[in-house]
Amino acid sequence: MTTPTFPDGAACWADLGAPDLPAAHAFYEAVAGWSVTAGHPDFGGYATAMVGDSAVAAIGPLMSGAPPAWTLYFASSDADATQAAIVANGGTVLVPADSVADFGRMVIAADPTGAVFGVWEAGTMPGFELTGATGSWVWCDLRSTDPDAARRFYAAVFGYTYQPMEMADADYMTFWIGEETIGGMGGMMGAPEGTPSHWLVYFAVADVDASVAAVTANGGTSLAPPFDTPFGRMAPILDPFGAPLWLMTLPA
Repeated sequence: MTTPTFPDGAACWADLGAPDLPAAHAFYEAVAGWSVTAGHPDFGGYATAMVGDSAVAAIGPLMSGAPPAWTLYFASSDADATQAAIVANGGTVLVPADSVADFGRMVIAADPTGAVFGVWEAGTMPGFELTGATGSWVWCDLRSTDPDAARRFYAAVFGYTYQPMEMADADYMTFWIGEETIGGMGGMMGAPEGTPSHWLVYFAVADVDASVAAVTANGGTSLAPPFDTPFGRMAPILDPFGAPLWLMTLPA
């Protein structure tokens, strides 16, 4: 077992499952400014998205029966123990703990409200090599049909604590590991009726307005025009395959 780069419970990786890998590479290169590596043939064409020399995400084939979606992974120093905690607290294991060559050990699971997430025990691949900067992951949100139940689950599995957030809905709280905030958890925030619980990833881009224009020019969908917040200018989109995510330009 390796000593993880990320503390247990930290968001440490994100990957997209897509039905058309070349089209996904072209879309995200245009929208996010990534350089996507040639896919690894031993892993179905799983390819790393790069900003300079830093790995920031990956694009791979769809898992059997899964819709196109971004999966967010949380770090664990012991994936098998985290898997046991998931089951003990009402979650569902979708892909049991297994080694991915020498890169690490992975679990895919759903929380008790149905939101899918990953667990990653680092081997030779610790996860994000860049965060909080243009081109990289900067935030995550859980949109849940039962945010209170979700918060109890993630507190039990990962030890999160929660704090209310000014200007947010009453059921939205940020979640923390010690003194570090990781993201937010709340209700469905106006999602269409029947939308299941889900995690959302936020990636920073140099100019969110230009990136949203690139979204529509390359077969994606803008769900709302970019808008300003105290945390940066942001916009929700769907990629050409229907996977949701948020784009944002960080404040100066």
